[in-house]
This record gives sequence, C-alpha cells and structure tokens, in this order.
Amino acid sequence: MTDLSPGLQRLADHFGIAREFWDWKGRHVDIPVSTLVEVLAAFDIDASTPQAADDAWQRVVDDSWRRVLPPCTVAEEGHGIHVDVHVPAGSGLEVHVVLESGETRPAWQSDNDTPDRVVDGAAIGEATFWLGADLPTGYHHVVATTATGVHRASVIVTPGFVGFPPAMRDQRIWGYGTQLYSVASRSSWGIGDLADLADLISWSGTRQFAGYVLINPLHAAETVTPLEPSPYLPASRRFINPIYIRPESIDEYATLGRGARQQVKALRKRAAALGRESGIVERNGIWPLKLEALRLIHAEGMRAARRIAYDDFRRREGVGLRNFATWSALCEQHGQRWREWPEELQRPSSPAVVEFAEDNAEEIDFFEWLQWVAQTQISAAQAVSAEVGMPVGIVTDLAVGINREGAETWMMPDVFANSISVGAPPDQYNQAGQDWGQPPWRPDRLAELAYAPFRAMVSAALRRVGGLRVDHIIGLFRLWWVPRGGGPTQGTYVRNNHEALVGILALEAQRAQALVVGEDLGTVEPWVRDYLARRGILGTSVLWFEAGLQGEPLDAQWWREYCMASVTTHDLPPTLGYLDGEHVRIRDDLGLLTEPLDDELRVAAQERAAWLGKLVDIGVLAPDKVDDSTEVMLALHRYLLLTPSKVLLANLTDAVGERRAQNMPGTVDEYPNWRVPLHDAEGRRIELEDVFSARLPQRLAAVMNGLPEQPASRWERR
Repeated sequence: MTDLSPGLQRLADHFGIAREFWDWKGRHVDIPVSTLVEVLAAFDIDASTPQAADDAWQRVVDDSWRRVLPPCTVAEEGHGIHVDVHVPAGSGLEVHVVLESGETRPAWQSDNDTPDRVVDGAAIGEATFWLGADLPTGYHHVVATTATGVHRASVIVTPGFVGFPPAMRDQRIWGYGTQLYSVASRSSWGIGDLADLADLISWSGTRQFAGYVLINPLHAAETVTPLEPSPYLPASRRFINPIYIRPESIDEYATLGRGARQQVKALRKRAAALGRESGIVERNGIWPLKLEALRLIHAEGMRAARRIAYDDFRRREGVGLRNFATWSALCEQHGQRWREWPEELQRPSSPAVVEFAEDNAEEIDFFEWLQWVAQTQISAAQAVSAEVGMPVGIVTDLAVGINREGAETWMMPDVFANSISVGAPPDQYNQAGQDWGQPPWRPDRLAELAYAPFRAMVSAALRRVGGLRVDHIIGLFRLWWVPRGGGPTQGTYVRNNHEALVGILALEAQRAQALVVGEDLGTVEPWVRDYLARRGILGTSVLWFEAGLQGEPLDAQWWREYCMASVTTHDLPPTLGYLDGEHVRIRDDLGLLTEPLDDELRVAAQERAAWLGKLVDIGVLAPDKVDDSTEVMLALHRYLLLTPSKVLLANLTDAVGERRAQNMPGTVDEYPNWRVPLHDAEGRRIELEDVFSARLPQRLAAVMNGLPEQPASRWERR
C-alpha cells in the first residue's frame, strides 16, 4: 500500500500518529505509509490494506459507543467538565461524582443532539452530563447508574500551576548536578551511594550554600549481572536500585555479630578495589559483593518498631512491590530475559508465579526489604538537606523509558508497544538519529487504566525528595516511535495526552510540594515550552544551546525565568572538555558525525569565539584570561547569574575540573557510558573527601553565590 487511504488517515489521527513533521534543518518530511501501518500494528490495529483500515476505523468508533463512560477524564481545576454517557437508546440514567474524600456531588444533564448509533444490532444513545467547574484537585470518580448496571470511571482534576515550592520563597537558588555512582567516598563500595549523597548534601549545603543536589535516576536495575550501566535504561522506574544502599548505614548492621561484621568489611574492601584496578565504575563486580553483605544484614532480623514501619511500607506499595520482588527472585533462577523463561512464568497472575512466590517467600521478602531500606536511606539524605538549610534538597531524575526486558514489561506487558523502540530523529548533535531501545507506553492503554502506572511512578519518584527532573519531558507530549528493525530515520512521532500526563505530574508535585524541572532540549514544538511555563513546570536551558536568531549567544536578558539554567549537561563533556572541542573529536572517533570533522571543528571554534567575545564584552571575563580554560569556565557560570532564571545548576564535574563526558549519546559500549568515576583536571581519580578540600569548588561556589570569595560558613556572612 503506497497511498494514504481515508481509513488510514483517520486511524493515524485518532491514535496521534504524525503523518508529517519538520526536521532539525527546517525541511518538511512526509512519513511513509509503511511506517504508519507498522506503528498502528503496535496498537493492535490492522491497517495493511485500505479495506482493513476502513474496517478497523469502524471498530474503533463502535468501541467508543460500547463504553458507558470514558475510562478517564482529566481537566485542570476551574475548568468545566463534561462527560458523555452511552446507554441503550431511550433508557434513563443517573450520574453523580464521588470525590477522593468520599463526598458526593451531583451532575446535571446538558443538551446533546448526537443521533443514536446502532452497534451490535442495538440502538445506543449518548447523553452529556456537566460535572461542574468547582471540583477540587484530586483523583475522583464519576458514577453512572443505567439500565445495564452501575458504572464507574475516573475523573482527575489537576492544578493549573505548580510553580516553586514554598521553601524557595520565590528566590533564586543554585545547586550541583552529579552522577551519584561516580562520586564514591573512602567509605563506599567503589560506587557512590546514598550515604555519599547525604555527605555531598552536607558539604554543598554548609560550605557551598547550595540549595539542592541534582542526581541521576536511582531507578531499579537488573537483579543479576550483567547490569545495564545506564541509569536511563532501568528495569523499573517505580522502584530503587539497591546498589545505592550503604550496608553499614542499615540499623541492623550494628547488631551483627563480630564474624558477620568482619565478612561485610572484607566484602567492601574487595568491592572498592575493583574500580581502582580497572579505572571505571565496576557495577558488575560490586553488586554481587554488596548483595552478599545485604543478605547477611537481612538475616539478622529487626526490632519491633522497625518491623512495624517495614510492614506499613509493604502495605502501601501493595501488589506492585510484590510483583517487582517476585520478578527479582525469578531473575535469579531463570535469568534476566523474562521472555525466555518457561511460558507459565511469563505472567505475574499465572498460577505458576503464585506458587513460585509461596515457595520463595523469604527471598521475595528480601527484595521487598531492599526497597524499604533504599527508601529510608533516601529519606535520611533528604533530612540532612533540611538540617543544613537547603530549600529543596534532593532533585532526582525520572528516565524517559525502561528496559525492554525489565520488570515493568513483565508486570504490565499490555501497557507497552513492544514492537516499537523510542528514540529521536536526526538533530544537530546526533545527526544519525537515536534509537534508545525502549518500548513506549501505549497512550490508549494508559487512558484505559486511568493513568495508574504513570501515577504510581511519579508518586514514587517524588517520595521524600525535594524535586524531580523529568528527562526528555517532551515525551509527555510526543515520542519518536521507531518500528523494530528500522533505523531512527524510519520512525514517526506519536502523541501522548499531555493534558493528562503533565496534569498528573503537576498534581503529584503539588502534593509533595516539590520543584519540577522538564528537560526540554532537542527538537521541541514552540508551543510546548509555553504550555509548560503556564503550568508552572520549569524548562531546561543549557548555555551552549541558547542562541539568538542569527545563531549568536543569546543575551542573558532573554533567558527564561522558569528554567534550570546550566553551562553544560551530562550528555556533553564538562566545560573544560567542551572548550577544547572534545565533544567534536570524540564523536568523530566514534563515527557519530555525518558532517566532515574539519567543518564541525570550525563550527565549534566559532561558537567558542562568539562566547568568549560575549563574556569579555559584558565584563565577566578579563581579556587577558581568554586562553585560560578554568577562568573561561568560571566566567560562563557568572553569565548564568545575569539571566532571570530562578534555578541555576553547576555540574560537579566542572567544580573539580573534569574533562571526560559521562555519556556519549548514540553509543553503547564504544565509550564507557555511565561508568566514568570522578576525576580532577589532571585526570586523576578522586574521592568525595578530595572534593571537600579542593580549591576549585570554592571558586565556583563563590561565582554561583555572587561573592568575590567563598566564606567557610554562611554564618560568617552576618
């Protein structure tokens, strides 16, 4: 099929599948019919011929009339809500709203002239009901009592505006961004952990006057090695990676016998030595050793009050935690790839899985306990931020997707488009496009489930932290779907219900009184940033990407107020490396450039010269310092202070003079992505304690605080 038939067009539009788009060079691109057909197949729609597409469209329309109520209605507070109800033609009905609090509100019938429709040989009528414009924010239900019974559906009312958390008092703050695994202390297991995070918060809050610390996603990884190194390709976004637990910080460690404590100390010593020998973060070596230590501590049991808290945690997390722990235990016995397990174990609800859980109750309890311990250590780190006066504290990161073979696809296989990979079309930095290998959520299934998986994920991410950065927040609006087997250029955009997803994000953030930042870099429709600003969700501005109409450095006055502004990001080399053109040379070495190297180096040199000229002209860089990369790095951060942006970000890699990037998009093992430990300007691996005593972080903190010199304590400023 080569022509876009009417049925295919209707189906594509109904499911939010783009039939065209404008690429990064401003060129109009028509999506091939073959791509549309493959993407529709991921929605279980056969559109392989014009007749099949027409038949599928009729079924889609009829299905909407078979439903008494739409599965979920989402609206902003203060906006009127209408709901269409389908009942046997001529029959009566009664509709009311049940609020989250249990209170009941009436609904009123409105005019609706839609003619009846015959479906399955029976006439169905449509009535419209007005639910009012004064429903409070929250998760409510609309209830329709009809001749066919009582029917319930979700109504979600979301806040119109989130804004800054009250603790910020509408003032500007700044913080450090870091990849936690890269920041190991002398007491850790060769990988930065939650105790290190607490110490980093203590230092940056007291000595640096930072208001928050932004970290990579802490999402759960695989149970058994080899572990996926990318924190942006997790097994589950709802649960936590226990590799970040500090075993010695668990209460029960103190009650271990002498022999068990000696075992834990020996395991830690072995784990810490691994990375020193290889020069990278050795997750695959560290995790089995740490897991052995955690089993020793778990076997110790716990005192009564701790058991009460743990049991309450299990009840709150419910079946989701139980299924995740069961998946973890199954992985230990059958391997990571659940589609290769015995068929009877490939569904959480199967009798064989229920029997497995009963037979392995102690092991499942262990994996549930790991989640509780991880959450308590995150809470402890956030408590430290309050003690040192940080207005926000921990800002964690929410990945855009999950591992195709991970826990979530096992627990909820029907919610994902498993024949699709999420990625990005070609853009200036990734000129071949990107295929991230992650299956997207099906927008139709999310709606049918009243967005419960998304709600659980966001709620968990915001628990006991001060903020959330949403990676590739554009994915809440549309994602680039790539049919498996095709390259990134063979994909198309598929729209999500952004009113629902952004609204739920806003509702959960409001309840948590948290800061929310959306990473809105890359190819973005212009109205999207305006929409996020209207909802009080911050965007992301990276200095190297902020340009005026002629490509010149964007004047500071034109930067956004509602954004997290930084010089660089974890997908680029730190500033010292970027200034040296490392972002160009390494992409050439890895075969990621589609333009000649000399051309790209010339562009990078022009970019650097333009920013140097800007910095000198506005007086934040002395003319005789333009060849001093450290002085230029500090000047670039001074420039951030001239913008109206309310949240500023300095990367810890810049604070210590690091030059190597943490990640090279478009690569897997060609570069040690997400395995680069923290180094100083001389390329020496450093530990967290070295950061505390280094001079360059003090200089950068002074810049971020607008001071000529950083005091040793905020109390010296009085």
